Amino acid sequence: MKFQYPLLIVLIIAGCTMNQSMNLGVFETASDIGNVKLGGESLYDPATDQYHLKGAGTNMWYGEDEFQFLWKKMSSDFILDAQVSWVGEGANVHRKAGLAIRETLETGSRHVSAEYHGGDGLMSMQYRLEVDSLTLEQSSEDHYLPMMRLEKSGNIVRMYASKPGDLMQQIGEIELPFDSTSFYVGLIVCSHDSNVVEEAVFKNVRLTVPAKPDFVPYRDYIGCRLEILDIESGLRKVTYQSQTPFEAPNWSPDGSFLVVNSQGKLYRIPAAGGELTLIDTDFATSNNNDHGFSPDGKTLALSHHAKDRPSGKNSVIYTVPVTGGVPTQITEKSPSYWHGWSPDGTTLIYTANRNEQWDLYGIPATGGEEVQLTNNPGLDDGSEFSFDGKHIWFNSNRTGTMEIWKMKSDGSEQTQITDDAFQNWFPHQSPDGKWLVYLAFPPEVDLWDHPYYKHITLRLMNLEDMSSRVIAYLYGGQGTINVPSWSPDSKKVAFVSNSDGLK
Repeated sequence: MKFQYPLLIVLIIAGCTMNQSMNLGVFETASDIGNVKLGGESLYDPATDQYHLKGAGTNMWYGEDEFQFLWKKMSSDFILDAQVSWVGEGANVHRKAGLAIRETLETGSRHVSAEYHGGDGLMSMQYRLEVDSLTLEQSSEDHYLPMMRLEKSGNIVRMYASKPGDLMQQIGEIELPFDSTSFYVGLIVCSHDSNVVEEAVFKNVRLTVPAKPDFVPYRDYIGCRLEILDIESGLRKVTYQSQTPFEAPNWSPDGSFLVVNSQGKLYRIPAAGGELTLIDTDFATSNNNDHGFSPDGKTLALSHHAKDRPSGKNSVIYTVPVTGGVPTQITEKSPSYWHGWSPDGTTLIYTANRNEQWDLYGIPATGGEEVQLTNNPGLDDGSEFSFDGKHIWFNSNRTGTMEIWKMKSDGSEQTQITDDAFQNWFPHQSPDGKWLVYLAFPPEVDLWDHPYYKHITLRLMNLEDMSSRVIAYLYGGQGTINVPSWSPDSKKVAFVSNSDGLK
């Protein structure tokens, strides 16, 4: 018996060490804060990109601090997003799960937390302004808002939340009560019962470092994450990330790989993740994010900035074998930006500036005379054929906001589809014809612009009843989903989100 007690101590110490050294995703360490009676744990599942936190603790309110904390030490602005759900019914209705920024790991630390209560679904922003003082809160009138965001911008911390599919609403805002040069950010769980351990699951967790305030578009860039979103489950998974910028994933028709552009060149990457492999496009080394596959998967269309043309009018459309080679020029006039390929493989559609006006055009896939499809003094962009080739989806700002439109493939019967305050871009219909995914910028973004590094949403429209809902909240914009990016089975969508400092 005299050897059992020391052995138990060794096992507990070993368990703590394992918890800190194991893969914890974007976080560094898991800690129990305060004098918890029952130890918690934090686990990361790389297969699903989800975090499982188990925590006990008497409370996280007033003067008490007892909970499990999965954290990363930071010193910059950040955006922390997550969707939280509880495992089991729970022993106490006041159990809490959420997001937090803390000055220290000590009990009584100053902090700001976004907390989702397990019983009545209360969502509140809680904060302690002075060390060892009472915790205060700003609460939402709406309950059961498991989509959560905690954002630090300078000395201001804001909390947002929503129901799945809805837009984020601001719950609270407060000036950070401590020096912002060093702090701890992460996920939290408290059982509100010292004798019980509760478990919460956090999915679609994204810890983002936004662009700096002095960022200059098209001169300064931050890192990129290639994400795959499962439409049915709502789960997102990062399959590749790099501080080197890349954009606009296309899914190959056979589903095996994706194509992205990076620093003027095109690359392929396995759909399951891996490394980028250069596609040889010979002289075309100034390609932008307007590129994509022919229906048979044998050819790529690309938009290359030919240097022998005047600045601003130098984007020309070419095609090249998907395995690489010397591109064939398709459009003589410029600027021309590719966006779609007809299902029968005969026609390319694109955005072009002719006579100081941005409209949509079509041209034979082998080259020839272009045909004007729209004639509008506003901006028409983002054209893509419907799955059956009978219609063309596009976005247009002709009514005062950027909205999604639809027309017949010959340009007739142009019809506005969306009508809201948001700036809606780049509609992409699923191969089975059932869904339309598009990107929504906030209302304050200029209706002529689709900029980098904004809070945006991806929205999914059911083409049977035309209802639309949010399927992803992210930090991105230009390059996120400019071109067709559905998996061939219509079950997944690929897109790019952004964060600074990625490896």
